Amino acid sequence: MDLPLKQRVAVVTGASSGLGLHFAKVLAAQGAAVALMARRVERMQDAVGEIRAAGGRAEAFALDVADVAAIGPALDQAQAALGPLSIMINNAGVGGEGLALEVSQAVFDDTFAVNVRGVLFGAREAARRMLDNGEAAAGHARILNIASIGAHSILPGLAIYCASKAAVAQMTRVLAREWARQDIAVNALCPGYIETELNAHWFASEGGQKQLKGWPRRRLMDAEDLDAALLMLTGPGARHITGSVITLDDGQTL
Repeated sequence: MDLPLKQRVAVVTGASSGLGLHFAKVLAAQGAAVALMARRVERMQDAVGEIRAAGGRAEAFALDVADVAAIGPALDQAQAALGPLSIMINNAGVGGEGLALEVSQAVFDDTFAVNVRGVLFGAREAARRMLDNGEAAAGHARILNIASIGAHSILPGLAIYCASKAAVAQMTRVLAREWARQDIAVNALCPGYIETELNAHWFASEGGQKQLKGWPRRRLMDAEDLDAALLMLTGPGARHITGSVITLDDGQTL
């Protein structure tokens, strides 16, 4: 079977759980060698073992994307272990919950440090390496930023989170424009609500169930619902796609 991502190396941040962990497994199944990165290395070891058992290549690396100085060295470690970086998935994120009249400055700072600063410098450090290692010149360079429907929809009690994801969406467009002539494709996904560690407690509550029943299809999405877009934007099909911010929400925002 011809695997579209064979001989590609992908980095996925926030890969210890949720969407990041799922993305890493999907990319590996399509042939990519995958560097899983997160603060909790031990939580990624089972996934690394699973990928290797299926015949793939994977390594786990410790990285807190809020520590900008650590991003470049982590990418260098990934390249040394797996080969030239082709694909960067900036997935690491935090919730930024709190009503505007009550939320602390610390929550604001922590949210933007991960959701915005971590994405910008993750993209920049990846782009530098893609330019240096020849993957951009070969037309293989892909950067995918994970935003949210909060980038363009009002989510009460999540003003800081929404602001951070709106920043990611606009940042994606600007980076795509800056790097267009270097053949680095930069795109973003805005997923709807998928049950993860960040929101499971909410959707188990009465308020969460009320919110769910207010959506046209009255259901949460599954992580697998993002797979087709993920593979399109990280694979050969993205050769002529850049600067796109794609919403996948099962109609939740209709």
